Amino acid sequence: MTPPQRERRAPQAGTEQDPGRLYVITGGTDGSQRAPLDLVALIVARSEAPPTAPPEQTALLRLCRTPLSVAEISAYLGLPFSVVTVLVTELLAADLVESRAPVVRSALPERSLLEAVMHGLQKL
Repeated sequence: MTPPQRERRAPQAGTEQDPGRLYVITGGTDGSQRAPLDLVALIVARSEAPPTAPPEQTALLRLCRTPLSVAEISAYLGLPFSVVTVLVTELLAADLVESRAPVVRSALPERSLLEAVMHGLQKL
């Protein structure tokens, strides 16, 4: 017996799946002028959204009052990463947000230090 199949529906206008909506959000740009952002780049707002800003940019600026990664912004807004990078690029050009590189650990602690901590914890 085969499991019942769900019928696939066409995306409705106004949903995140609707390509027409994504085209409107990005202003019809092809993304060739996107800033070089990766999923873990931190975005922080520098100022409030201007009254003429589209709703998606306004929402992005509200979210980024504290630093958020591009992946988090994408998840919170329910938009694909590529669309979020276009929005962030526009906000970077308007100097409304700042992009920060994620904190990278330069080196691991020495093995002797880790062993000393481990032995100390075992003695507790």
